[in-house]
Amino acid sequence: MTIADIFKVLDLHLNRADKAVEEISRIQLDKHAFDDFEVVKTIDTFIYRFSKIQDYMGEKLFPAVLDMLGEYKPSMSFKDIINKLERLEFIQSSRQWMDFREIRNTLTHEYPDNDNEIIEGIKLAVNAFTEIKNIYAGIKARF
Repeated sequence: MTIADIFKVLDLHLNRADKAVEEISRIQLDKHAFDDFEVVKTIDTFIYRFSKIQDYMGEKLFPAVLDMLGEYKPSMSFKDIINKLERLEFIQSSRQWMDFREIRNTLTHEYPDNDNEIIEGIKLAVNAFTEIKNIYAGIKARF
């Protein structure tokens, strides 16, 4: 898989996540929002795309970037990969990327009785999504 192929897949996910974020920005996020199935579909779409983007960047894009720079070894752990990307200034900090993963993990678990936690997670994810888009744009601009 080429870097162009990776960019193509990520562009698709980012485009669809952007559209979901646009819709979310028009929603009054409170416990009653989950009574509207269209709102639930929009939130589910965003959470799905947010997760796919992170997974794809971590599993495909980051190793490909390091490989193109001659810095990748198949034995590298994910932590090694993001630490190297931080040193090479592709990401602001490895801790930030791990925080993004924690947000994703929180969102992908079902908490049916805690709407406030879900709402806060969505807000955090939307903010993180902006940062992830910036990281992606920076990487894409360098290749």
